Amino acid sequence: QVQLVESGGGLVQAGGSLGLSCAASGSSFSVNDMGWYRLPPGKQRELVATIRSSGDTNYADSVKGRFTISRDNAKNTVSLEMNSLKPEDTAVYYCAARPNWSSLYIYWGQGTQVTVSS
Repeated sequence: QVQLVESGGGLVQAGGSLGLSCAASGSSFSVNDMGWYRLPPGKQRELVATIRSSGDTNYADSVKGRFTISRDNAKNTVSLEMNSLKPEDTAVYYCAARPNWSSLYIYWGQGTQVTVSS
């Protein structure tokens, strides 16, 4: 079992920056990919960015060039730096992890609210 705890988030004006962090504990040695997803109000959950244990990254088109995902394997943490934020980035952001024995992201954090005001 892996526990994920997010921190960061909050309220920011459009054009501003925020950082999110997620710490994994428990059987974190089994984690392969980690990532961030978000749930905008009234919409479905969507991928934001993922990062493999190798460091390879993947971003949603909507955040490319503005968001940066990074990972510290020694500390079992993953971070998301968000720049040039837009009102449409407003959402609950979730940290997620995929263990090496699964093809799915099955571990999820509790979520943290990011609100971007116009």
